[in-house]
Amino acid sequence: MPVTAHSEYGKLKLLFIKKAADAFLNDAQIEKEWEQLNFLSKPDFNNAVEEYQSLESILQQHTETVHHFPATRDVTMDSIYCRDAAIATNKGAIICNMGKPARNNEPKAEQAAFEKTNIPVLGAIKTPGTVEGGDVAWLDENTLAVGHTYRTNYEGIEQLQSILKPIGADVAIVELPHYKGPSDVFHLMSIFSPVDKDLAVVYSPLMPIAFRELLLKRKYQLIEVPDDEFESMGCNVLALAPRVCLMVKGNPKTRSLLEHSGCTVIEYKGEDISIKGGGGPTCLTRPVWREI
Repeated sequence: MPVTAHSEYGKLKLLFIKKAADAFLNDAQIEKEWEQLNFLSKPDFNNAVEEYQSLESILQQHTETVHHFPATRDVTMDSIYCRDAAIATNKGAIICNMGKPARNNEPKAEQAAFEKTNIPVLGAIKTPGTVEGGDVAWLDENTLAVGHTYRTNYEGIEQLQSILKPIGADVAIVELPHYKGPSDVFHLMSIFSPVDKDLAVVYSPLMPIAFRELLLKRKYQLIEVPDDEFESMGCNVLALAPRVCLMVKGNPKTRSLLEHSGCTVIEYKGEDISIKGGGGPTCLTRPVWREI
């Protein structure tokens, strides 16, 4: 079957992940970093490792090839949320420049891993531009939605447009609200998770009207996450394949809505690897190739 990097919902063929043990390292590292990185509370190392083993087992069952970003001392525990440091395209990876200063070394580490696995680098975002992978999502083969947030600025978006233009891809800018401010992790994919070509999980109260209308114009059916499941990451859903969804356990209303739309839903326990750090399954994975 044909493959593409320009999809958020095709069947996973190749992705990168970073194990909790390799990101968190040990209890001492967690104690040193969790507050300064704005985790909601201190993760338990052993629980995090156990949760991650369960998550990885699911990913291995649904993906042909899984690569691992290695442990390295020059990044923080945030590196577990490996989507943010790079963007996948059909012509190679775009290396991001992080809007959160504590994560500045992650893109370089991911680039080294890509090079070792023969994934070319198409381009890189340079200072003063910032782009984080959680702020981007492919709407179709030629359109990348990009959130303008505290983590992704206009300079970064302009650079991204310049990198994508030669490969025939356009950028659709999504102006996101202030919400909880610069210290919070609030990305485009906090409120938008495509799970099929015409189905997406959304949180409309924080969605710009123009973007919501764009999705409706494109004939998307919108799964509306209820208010009481937004903070528990009901809107952060990873498509393992079209309408095969992976989400954090504890969002029964959203799960029911997905199932009523013909989706298969797989859950994982994510108290220590997701809830406390504000990163669901889309954040924990860097898909590269998907079957279409």
